[in-house]
Amino acid sequence: MPSADQRPLRIVVTGANGLLGQSLLYLAQGRHELLATGRGPARGNHFGFPYAELDTTRPKDFERVLTEFRPDVVIHSAAMTQVDDCENQPELCHLLNVEATRHCAEACVRHGVHLIFISTDFIFDGQNGPYAEDAAPAPLSVYGWSKLHAEEAVKASGARYTIARTVLVIGYVPGLSRSNIILWARGALQRGERIRVVDDQVRSPTWSVDLAEGCLRIAERGAEGIYHLSGPDTFSILELVRRVAAHAHLDASLIDVVSSASLGQPAKRPPVTGFDITKAQRELGYAPHSFDAVLNEIPIFENLS
Repeated sequence: MPSADQRPLRIVVTGANGLLGQSLLYLAQGRHELLATGRGPARGNHFGFPYAELDTTRPKDFERVLTEFRPDVVIHSAAMTQVDDCENQPELCHLLNVEATRHCAEACVRHGVHLIFISTDFIFDGQNGPYAEDAAPAPLSVYGWSKLHAEEAVKASGARYTIARTVLVIGYVPGLSRSNIILWARGALQRGERIRVVDDQVRSPTWSVDLAEGCLRIAERGAEGIYHLSGPDTFSILELVRRVAAHAHLDASLIDVVSSASLGQPAKRPPVTGFDITKAQRELGYAPHSFDAVLNEIPIFENLS
């Protein structure tokens, strides 16, 4: 939380209709002044904060929003994140992830705004995880390259910036437009469906609320540079899904163990990522929930509308 003598910040959130955006709005109530933005009409719950349409591919939209709202901080979470869609539509991916971020950064420079850009573990090749902030990037996919190029655009822009990288974001909000691995696994197993789960990918699953808290702490402290914000636990996707099944008392025998190669996905995934979050813990007081705690906490959103 801000200190007693710190004024509330004015923060623009791009991608406010998404899971991270909704979590940022939820946590910022009574704490900061936010403007929620997204492409098209508002969706989800904006918790009393104003909403503005913003097409991130249009520089004039950033100029309009920053001129009218006069923010201290922009948290740029809007992105094309479906990895296989990015692989199949590289030009669209470049437009939404690289060019849009460049437009955002350039607007932040013009208005003297602190930019917090959300990046990903997919900028790494997965050969040496878990990764610290100074690890050398080596993307395997169009998506990974797009986020790395976006990072480079942020750094080159001259903006006051922070790059917040994260891993496998999980969580729940009402009206969520896209599922995530917990919701997918729980739903399929509840319906008695067999599911194929890889045992050769390792991640640090990150609760969207923890990621949102990390971003707000970056904003409140004016922290700059690169921070890794993930959950504290690192294990295989198979172990993750088995924990979901055990927590919900579902039939784990419905889980078929497969290799990544057997899925035939268009985009390559890094085998072992996960993050070393020591820097964020030390400098931000970042204290993410364990995965088991997250399984208990996700339903807190079910009564929000």
